[in-house]
Amino acid sequence: MQQEVGFMGMGIMGGAMAANLVRAGYSVTVYNRSRDKCGELEEMGARVADSPAQMARECGTVIAMLTGPQALEEVLFGREGAVAEFGENTLFTNMSSVSPAFSRELAGRLQSSGCRFVDAPVSGSKKPAEEGSLVILAGGESTDVEALRPLFEVMGKKVVHCGPVGQGSMMKMAVNLLLGTMMEGLAEMLNLGRQGGLDTDSLLEVVTSGPLNCGLFQIKESMLREEEYPAQFPLKHMSKDLKFVLDTAYEEGASLPTAHAVSQTYATARNLGHGDQDFAAVLSALQRLNAKH
Repeated sequence: MQQEVGFMGMGIMGGAMAANLVRAGYSVTVYNRSRDKCGELEEMGARVADSPAQMARECGTVIAMLTGPQALEEVLFGREGAVAEFGENTLFTNMSSVSPAFSRELAGRLQSSGCRFVDAPVSGSKKPAEEGSLVILAGGESTDVEALRPLFEVMGKKVVHCGPVGQGSMMKMAVNLLLGTMMEGLAEMLNLGRQGGLDTDSLLEVVTSGPLNCGLFQIKESMLREEEYPAQFPLKHMSKDLKFVLDTAYEEGASLPTAHAVSQTYATARNLGHGDQDFAAVLSALQRLNAKH
């Protein structure tokens, strides 16, 4: 495979996704603001760019998997930003979680560079990223999405073309609203049961033995039993995404009464110091808020 692929962002998700591209035989150049995070990929055979601009000069396909709009702004439009080197032969894909409004605004800003643009956030966290079993939520021209499909299918098990640019991000908002609500609901169930004298093992046995069982609860089960929350999807990122959800709901005129309460719960958990833990740590925050009898 001779396609030159640039990948910006070597965090929990990006590092694993880029590693899968290297293993699949793609020629990959990586960039991260903290260069030390590129070490493992370099050992695997990836090249390391000194700047986003250098990467864009060398790679026709450029992917970003970053923490959000501010990080994207820096790597694209900041000092030695990638956009300065984008051209009509560049296909840029943002896989970071941002609002639909930001994706559409970004598409407008990129037009003058001549590049093609796809917004393609993912459904899944650390383990699916490592296994290459993410669900890719793509928004953009169908020809561009198809051009990226071989790459997407290395990083994920399914590619869903959600519509034009911005609709990948819209799907991500919808999915993360459900994800955050389900996790918070399970945490409330456990918190109530524990306060009422039930033990965690019995509560989880009931949940996972019947129709309420799902993959999310299975993945989080050991964390909830052991009350240890190594970050697969950091709680601070869930809190950020729910803010995007509420902003989007306001813009679209969608009624989301539960989302407001769930967003506030994650914001409280973040403020209590759980931001860098997995978002399942919302349970710990609820426990800390329990009334003392």
